Amino acid sequence: MKDLIIASRNEKKIEEIKEILKNLNFKILTLKDFPEIPLVREDGKTFRENAIKKSQECQRLAGKVVLAEDSGLEVDALSGAPGVYSARFAGKEQDDQRNIKKLLKLLENVPKEKRKAVFKTVVAITSLDGETRVVSGSYSGWINFKPKGRFGFGYDPVFVAPEYQKTFAELSPEVKNRISHRAKALKKAKKILAV
Repeated sequence: MKDLIIASRNEKKIEEIKEILKNLNFKILTLKDFPEIPLVREDGKTFRENAIKKSQECQRLAGKVVLAEDSGLEVDALSGAPGVYSARFAGKEQDDQRNIKKLLKLLENVPKEKRKAVFKTVVAITSLDGETRVVSGSYSGWINFKPKGRFGFGYDPVFVAPEYQKTFAELSPEVKNRISHRAKALKKAKKILAV
C-alpha cells in the first residue's frame, strides 16, 4: 500500500478528505506525521496557485505522493471576496466565527436574491516523480442571514445549498460529502490516484 500525504493541518478538512477518499488503496498520512515540514505560505493569487505550491513543496520535502487543496468562498455581492483569503478573512488564521461575523456584517443590507455565492476547491496531486495534476470542483448557493446547523466548518453555517434549502452545516456529513465543491474535486482526484 502506497502512502498519500494530505498536505493540511486542518483537522476538520482532513476528516472530510479522508472520508471521501476512504476506498482508495493508500495509507493516508497528514502533515502531523511530518512535523519537520514547515507551513507553506499560501501567497498565491488563486486557489490553483496555492494548491500547486503546497503539493509540490510537501512532495519535495517528504518524497511521497501528496494531495493538497485550497478552497474558499466567492460572494458575488463582494466582487468575489473572501476568495483566496477565506480562511483569514477576519485577520486571524482559521477563526471561523470571526470570518462569518465579518461576512454577515458586509452583507447586512443585501437582499436574498443578491447573496449568491460559490464554494470552490482546487486539488493538486504531486506524484513521486514530481508531476503535478490539478482538478477542481465548485458548488453554487447563497449566503443565509444568520448561521444555522451544527455540522461542517468554515462558512458552512451560512452557505445555503439550494437543492436542500439548508445550510451546509445543517446537512449530514454524508450528504455534504456527496455534493460539495470538495467532494466534486476529490472524486476527480480519486480517478488520478486509482491509476
